[in-house]
Amino acid sequence: MGERKASQQNATLTIDGKTIDLPIYKGTIGPDVIDVRKLYAETGTFTYDPGFTSTASCESDITYIDGDEGILLYRGYPIDQLADHGSFMETCYLLENGELPSAVQMKEFEHAITMHTMVHEQLTYFFRGFRRDAHPMAIMVGVVGALSAFYHDSLDITDPDQRMIATRRMIAKMPTIAAMAFKYSTGQPFIYPRNDLSYADNFLRMCFAVPAEKYIVNPILSKAMDKIFILHADHEQNASTSTVRLAGSSGANPFACVAAGIACLWGPAHGGANEAALNMLEEIGSVDRIPEFIERAKDKDDPFRLMGFGHRVYKNYDPRARVMQTTCHEVLNDLGVTDDPLLDVAMELEKIALNDPYFVEKKLYPNIDFYSGITLKALGFPTTMFTVLFALARTVGWIAQWEEMITDPSQKIGRPRQIYTGAAQRDYVPVSSR
Repeated sequence: MGERKASQQNATLTIDGKTIDLPIYKGTIGPDVIDVRKLYAETGTFTYDPGFTSTASCESDITYIDGDEGILLYRGYPIDQLADHGSFMETCYLLENGELPSAVQMKEFEHAITMHTMVHEQLTYFFRGFRRDAHPMAIMVGVVGALSAFYHDSLDITDPDQRMIATRRMIAKMPTIAAMAFKYSTGQPFIYPRNDLSYADNFLRMCFAVPAEKYIVNPILSKAMDKIFILHADHEQNASTSTVRLAGSSGANPFACVAAGIACLWGPAHGGANEAALNMLEEIGSVDRIPEFIERAKDKDDPFRLMGFGHRVYKNYDPRARVMQTTCHEVLNDLGVTDDPLLDVAMELEKIALNDPYFVEKKLYPNIDFYSGITLKALGFPTTMFTVLFALARTVGWIAQWEEMITDPSQKIGRPRQIYTGAAQRDYVPVSSR
């Protein structure tokens, strides 16, 4: 981990006539931070920051985002360079180890992941306990959490070797579990992983192959899947990543921490955005109705909002969206999709949003959720699987962040504070007197 540098300046805070100096630290890039760790001890007050949107909860050297400039870096590398020229396995190694792998390191890492793709056979019985129409994310939360009951030899978080084994197991087994959740929901038999296939090829085969016939992976679709994984691999201290870190700060095992992250990601405000974007396209229904919904989106008094446009963090163009846009069109062209009304609506809406002065002025560009939702639908996934694929990709980021937290000597168990606005102390009154 890099080291924060003390600024030449301090922040001066005066409370009830008492003045204290708070250190200011500089990161490699990005905003400076004010160190408030001693604030309560010296003043008896806390900071108030709902959602922690102005609070740095940790020191990290994994991912950097500049929302105003539209920048996303994994370990310093721009996301578009990794997606255009690298692979998801390469990105996994980078996030976990801090550097891109050599050819020898890459071969060893890919072999290690491949050797862990199968899950314990008894784990397959877990699925029978779920209703056939259970949401795949509900299954993912339960099954991933249960991994800790099967792999006792990698639960000691103080042992670096066990942490490495747990990390590789989760990266390897997540596609298998996700594909099993998908197959269970369709009533089809589970397809076991194959060691001669790449990460993305293996996943697509486990999702779409059937025992009755041979399945050949389409290289364009596999490449698209790999890019989707890269683009979703990490995104700094978002809600699910912070959940993983918070769970991990208590000493919980990594399988439980990732299960907590999956549960958080399930929320529609977080991982469900691409599903919401597709639902919006279904609501619009046809190209001729687009002008009506565009006008509604511009009307401040209308509750309708265009999903998949703009981003809470990126005030400029989402750097992942450009890659996803190209990938989306490659998939649609390869599949020859010409008769899907939903995709017709999406393409026309994209064209309008990129040229309409209202959208351009407010920087409401199509974001990654807009394009990934369309792409995943074209690949053959139902909307209920979208967040599952997000969780699959994000696992490596969660684990990298968890590992960083575990090895950070300054990290403590998470314990946010509050401003209490309930009743003051009062005495108990027996029920007969109330």
